[in-house]
Amino acid sequence: MSDTKVTPRLWTSHRDGEVLLRISKHGPGHETPMTIPELFRESVSRFGAYPALASKNSEEWEVLNFNQYYEACRKAARALIKLGLERFHGVGILGFNSVEWFVSSLGAILAGGLCVGIYATNSPEACQYVITQAKVNILLVENDEQLQKILSIPQSSLETLKAIIQYKLPMKESSANNLYSWDDFMELGSSIPDSQLDRIMESQRANQCAVLIYTSGTVGPPKGVMLSHDNITWTAGAAARDNRLSHAAEKQEVVVSYLPLSHIAAQMMDIWIPMKVGAVTYFAQPDALKGTLVSTLQEVKPTTFLGVPRVWEKMQDKIKESGAKSSSLRKKVFSWARATGLKVNKKRMLGPYDIPMSYRMAKALVFSKVRSALGLDHCHSFISGAAPLSHETSEFFLSLDIPIGEMYGMSESSGPHTTSNYDNYRVLSCGKIMSGCKNMLYQQSKDSTGEICMWGRHVFMGYLEKEEATLEVLDEEGWLHTGDLGHMDNEGFLYITGRIKEILITAGGENVAPIPIENLVKEKIPIVSHAMLVGDKARFLSILLTLKVTWVCVPRGVSAQGLRAPCPGPQGWPGCVCGCRVW
Repeated sequence: MSDTKVTPRLWTSHRDGEVLLRISKHGPGHETPMTIPELFRESVSRFGAYPALASKNSEEWEVLNFNQYYEACRKAARALIKLGLERFHGVGILGFNSVEWFVSSLGAILAGGLCVGIYATNSPEACQYVITQAKVNILLVENDEQLQKILSIPQSSLETLKAIIQYKLPMKESSANNLYSWDDFMELGSSIPDSQLDRIMESQRANQCAVLIYTSGTVGPPKGVMLSHDNITWTAGAAARDNRLSHAAEKQEVVVSYLPLSHIAAQMMDIWIPMKVGAVTYFAQPDALKGTLVSTLQEVKPTTFLGVPRVWEKMQDKIKESGAKSSSLRKKVFSWARATGLKVNKKRMLGPYDIPMSYRMAKALVFSKVRSALGLDHCHSFISGAAPLSHETSEFFLSLDIPIGEMYGMSESSGPHTTSNYDNYRVLSCGKIMSGCKNMLYQQSKDSTGEICMWGRHVFMGYLEKEEATLEVLDEEGWLHTGDLGHMDNEGFLYITGRIKEILITAGGENVAPIPIENLVKEKIPIVSHAMLVGDKARFLSILLTLKVTWVCVPRGVSAQGLRAPCPGPQGWPGCVCGCRVW
């Protein structure tokens, strides 16, 4: 850490900086701050023998309980120390969700480093930027494909990188320096005493950085969102409470991990909330989003499920396809059940309501079978996040007695700012403000719409090494300005109405900054005069292009090959053929 101590402020852009915690005077938000190592130890003491992580090896599920999980993370932490991990330097993780992803991320934090998730789809250039900006000392890659991506980067430009660990077999590369397999890596720290690791863990503070989340900006390279120990541990508790998740001693929650862990929504739902409540996390197959997710859900039967809009849309398509193949009688029953379900659930939103017999029949004949087919028959919490869910998809599932609660938030709010549950739900709303947090609508218009601003212990520390960018989103009083427009109804439900920012969010929840892509297209394709990327809330991105053109005139009978003379006027000369030509 820096030798010079300064009084903490509400924000910092320094990796070893500390911030003032936004602790409430009473009620939610007043809880005692806790570091991630402290939360982990508490979880082990409460849930030690309960299953924590489950991954499928061939046909069998291999399970680690919380005791084994903690010991594996300590082992990884000692190995990272042995490899030379420096305080507040990054441990990068590049690959699909796995036990190794979890263990290395927790190991990094226990050892005093920063957990840095890197999107598996990143280009070598994007990986290089994150590794350099986060000062990554140790990089974990899933397989040879990801390894080759890193080896294609000039090693002279990765000055802070000390070692690479490939955590899935087979290992095809033998010539790379400081390259380790997962098994070899896990044995490296045997000479590091437990007392040394304990001292590092005990020296950590709740107001220091633990996690870096890289998020796109509207211009320029990605920004490293600095999340403190308190950001993570407090938000996990608040989100679990508001979503009414049970602790393992009461009834163990089941989660399926499949969304990219470099995204805060997946990380919060898969790692931090389960640690808080003692849930078990099952890992889906790497091709989950290509069709195997439902099979995993059917086998695992999660009790809470987070899907980005594209996942819910795919499920909707699957249900419709199945219905289209049904007999006319089944179609009529399905249509009747949907109409009944929509009517009952809309009335239920308004308050206590006597459930009619028709609903119970629809549930037995249709709703329970749909849930079972999706693997959601044990699920009590259906969540959509990372991008807005369409009205059509929301009402479709509501009519099938699957109320999907939208969570609104951002990387800079440690994930959720609003939550929805079965008793606090409105179609098109993203729920109510998470307990212990504050919301302000800045510069409201006549219709009460304003910019959504956030305050609470979920608000991030700042952007790594980007003070100016930090001060653009945090005002003098510490309010986080989101750039999103919204309004609140009389019951406290928040509705998003638009975006101030230019950033696009696809239906899959991916943040895409259009300007760098637009500029790159114009740079690489010289005939393009203007480029506009589109795809907000869409399944894929598209780009609209205009080409550089000029008017030329060609005398009839004369070949236009090689002609460069522009038409002298709108009419040209007699007998010419005027037209637009791309140059």
